[in-house]
Amino acid sequence: MKDRQHTLLWMKDLIEHMNRCHEQLQWAADDSAQTYLTDSMLGDLSQCQRLCEELRGTPRKSRLLATTA
Repeated sequence: MKDRQHTLLWMKDLIEHMNRCHEQLQWAADDSAQTYLTDSMLGDLSQCQRLCEELRGTPRKSRLLATTA
């Protein structure tokens, strides 16, 4: 149960970070800031997906194999 709580807290932190990046992205005027913020959000999103798969009990490799078969 402790691992699940840790994972959920980590996901909450990632989502909060994505929200802050989204708010900054609305005001970002230059391309380099927009690129940095969107890259950061994509990284957070990827990490959230991995954590969701762990909670669901679906290892990423076997999920990928199932979709390609």
